[in-house]
Amino acid sequence: MLVELAIENYAVIENLRVRFHRGLNLLSGETGSGKSIVVDALALLLGGRASAEMVRFGAERARISGIFEIAPTPALQAMLDGAGIAIEDGELLIEREILLNGKSRAFAANRPATAALLRDLAPHLGDIHGQHDQQQLFSSTIQAEMLDAFAGAQDQLQDKLQDKLQDKLQDKLQDKLQETASLYTRWRAASAEFAELDRTAQEKLRLADLWTFQRNEIEAVAPSAGEDAQLENERRVLRNVVRIEEAASAAYAALYDAPESAGALLRSAAKRLEEIARMDEGILEVLAALQPASIAADEAAHALRHYLSKLEADPARLDQVESRLASLDKLKRKYGATIDEVLAFLEDARRQLAAVEHSSDRRETLRQEVASLAAAFEAAAANLTAIRSRAAERLASRVEGELKSLAMEKTRVEIRVTPAPWSESGADSVEFLISPNVGETPKPLDKIASGGEISRVALALKTCTTPLNSPDSRSLKTAPRTLVFDEVDAGVGGSAAEAVGRRLKKLAASSQVLCVTHLPQIAGFADHHYYVEKRAEKGRTFASIEELSPARRTREIGRMLSGERITPEALRHAEQLLKMAADG
Repeated sequence: MLVELAIENYAVIENLRVRFHRGLNLLSGETGSGKSIVVDALALLLGGRASAEMVRFGAERARISGIFEIAPTPALQAMLDGAGIAIEDGELLIEREILLNGKSRAFAANRPATAALLRDLAPHLGDIHGQHDQQQLFSSTIQAEMLDAFAGAQDQLQDKLQDKLQDKLQDKLQDKLQETASLYTRWRAASAEFAELDRTAQEKLRLADLWTFQRNEIEAVAPSAGEDAQLENERRVLRNVVRIEEAASAAYAALYDAPESAGALLRSAAKRLEEIARMDEGILEVLAALQPASIAADEAAHALRHYLSKLEADPARLDQVESRLASLDKLKRKYGATIDEVLAFLEDARRQLAAVEHSSDRRETLRQEVASLAAAFEAAAANLTAIRSRAAERLASRVEGELKSLAMEKTRVEIRVTPAPWSESGADSVEFLISPNVGETPKPLDKIASGGEISRVALALKTCTTPLNSPDSRSLKTAPRTLVFDEVDAGVGGSAAEAVGRRLKKLAASSQVLCVTHLPQIAGFADHHYYVEKRAEKGRTFASIEELSPARRTREIGRMLSGERITPEALRHAEQLLKMAADG
């Protein structure tokens, strides 16, 4: 429920702050006074499109803020938690700022937000119904959503047990919608995969010969990871065995075999130090430091001797190594820069071949899955169709009843639920048909010529598809949603206008209603009446809004009846309208 609306530098409004209440809040004023501007500003808080033209001349930015009283549902709470938005004392502050360059910024609970988030929050806060929104009623999608809302909504039942039953029925419908959407998504995914298998089957069969050849070629060589590096090292040794042997022999002699070898000199030095140690134990540290060097020299010499014993020229082995490296290089030129890449290519070829070999099995599995999901979807969609068809009859009957009260007693309403291509919402197309006059064939809403008739149909549909609480709903602690009606009285008057007022009053029993009107018959039903005025001061235009006292309200309805000159007769008529509305 909208508690407070503040507008700064928006169109002809310089600075405005107004508080709204539960029930029917009505805005009236002279033509062009700015009543619809208030509605447009509220639309921005619900994610409407912003434009630089909205900024008041001479100002740098326009700013709109609204305080909404809300009682979060689990879905709304999850949305708020996901956006990091906290509700304080049951109220949520929404703000919108528009700059001169056309850019806009949004805030929710003083946190930066996006217009998309505001549009997601909008269904939980309120709806705006104007001429554009009536055009939306022509959409089959919107009509289907309204029918589903009616099918799942609570009836106006006072018995708590029946209320719980209605809750269960609503939950059941939502479960069926979710189940149908899930089945459709799974069926579409399985069908797409099945079609892709069919499309690529011949191509993959042609590629299977190539993959088989590549696999066989690599497997025939049977490379192993790191093998090429080991063979490269062995080839270098075999090619340089004479030079290696000469160098290794020289090193062995220097370490161990020659008379003046390192090993002999180390042993001689150790012997001298042992003699000194018998006379001076202080030299033992030097002897201890020398011993590891002597051991290391001996170990290196033994290792060299073992290395030399294995060295020999082997032309046959060199040919084998050269041939093996050539085979590996051939694989690397075709399948990868390294042996690891060649092995990865081999695994991919094996995987592709396995997929081809098992594609027929996968195709059969998918075929059965597609058929099974299609059957399940058809059953779920048929269930939804049955629910919608029953709801269509009930909704059509209720709308006809509402239209009788709106001076359209001859109107016949038909809601057709016809087969449609499969979608997440089922397999139905919903169309609302209206016959305003006796003997005429029901036609789609967009074929109705009268704007007034469209306005009344829109009000009747909203009345029937908005869940009504018990008669004492005004005393409930839960916050109702805000429904805004702009120009809903277009093209109506007399008894029809009075009927519109009564329906708005009825709707306000469960929802906060904001209504812009020019008709005194409707104004008489308001719980709270606001006057919007536009005036010129010092060459600038200013718009203001104020809540009227009972006396001012009577004069305003008198003005709406008689024009600028308010006559005593108009005031008496205004009093009669107010008394009639109060008496119900």
